[in-house]
Amino acid sequence: MSGSAHSTVLSGARVVLPTGTVAGGRVIVDGDRIAGSAHDATTTVDLTGHWIVPGFVDMHNHGGGGASFTSGTAEDVLKGVRTHREHGTTTLVASTVTGDLDELARRAALLAELTQQGEIAGIHFEGPFINPCRKGAHKEDLLRDPDPAEVRKLIDAAHGAARMFTLATELPGGLDSVRLLAEHGVIAAIGHTDATYEQTRAAIDAGATVATHLFNAMPPLAHREPGPIAALLEDERITVELINDGTHLHPAALELAFHHAGAHRVALITDAMDAAGFGDGTYHLGPLEVEVKHGVARLVEGGSIAGSTLTLDTAFKRSVTLDKLPVESVVQAISANPAKLIGLYDEIGSLEPGKYADLVVLDAAFDVKGVMRRGEWIVSPAARPAI
Repeated sequence: MSGSAHSTVLSGARVVLPTGTVAGGRVIVDGDRIAGSAHDATTTVDLTGHWIVPGFVDMHNHGGGGASFTSGTAEDVLKGVRTHREHGTTTLVASTVTGDLDELARRAALLAELTQQGEIAGIHFEGPFINPCRKGAHKEDLLRDPDPAEVRKLIDAAHGAARMFTLATELPGGLDSVRLLAEHGVIAAIGHTDATYEQTRAAIDAGATVATHLFNAMPPLAHREPGPIAALLEDERITVELINDGTHLHPAALELAFHHAGAHRVALITDAMDAAGFGDGTYHLGPLEVEVKHGVARLVEGGSIAGSTLTLDTAFKRSVTLDKLPVESVVQAISANPAKLIGLYDEIGSLEPGKYADLVVLDAAFDVKGVMRRGEWIVSPAARPAI
């Protein structure tokens, strides 16, 4: 605890806790932490008619606000981080894209510094160890088979900030790379893959624990060749990432994943690129040119979907209002589960005393009205119009 002599009490809202939703509940903020009780000197914020949920945790994000995490300066990265914070994402893992190995190592060093400063929660390496036939928005001539020595080089370059690698585990060196990642406490995620059902099961047995944007950049589910989707959905050791932006997934596919895996095995992500929270136009994702029209990002050459323009507040609202998922299930998928995966659940991911005061205030329509990170308002409810 901070030991502050002043507390802020957020009262009257529906508060979503790990044990369920408390109507007319309250959250006490003492310094940068959630407290169990308030001091005599308090400020009370009446949030009747609102929801208070934990801050969102995005474990797969390439940028936003016109700025890319895959290139540019530290200030560019911070600009993207600030954009997503304004939309409720209080914790964010910065994702790279396929590039030259030395270039990725240099990028990792910059992102590692921002991790040490507490601005981001680590690094996700998406590529170059992926399958060319499922490359999506990755430059094909820079792709390579997973090599444990090269994976280790990037782990070392990240100086303890590596959180996840996306691999096509069916490629030569894939399983050995999964084992190496597991040994170093880094998530091995199966994605951009052409693996069979059997090959996917072998990767899970080797230590893979995440499915990178399930359904996307992998063979579709078929009745004689179930492929990776069936293997990933059925195994309790796997958490499946889902991009709920209305473009990447049909609502029935989202429902299938939530129903079959259960909310405890879903992580809602953005896979956002520069245009998230910024607007249509021409951008770059790594070395590739991307055109964003009507909020959908596609490669100029070939037309592949190139990440998303999603922010997690939109994913939250869509999940509750259009997909009719319980608020508690969405909170689990957008906050608790990713926090657990990246090893930070003792600090974030739920509204429990002792954890950081990271929270989002939503109105009755599930629009963001307030965002608090580490006890400080990024978006103040007082600055928003009343519901």
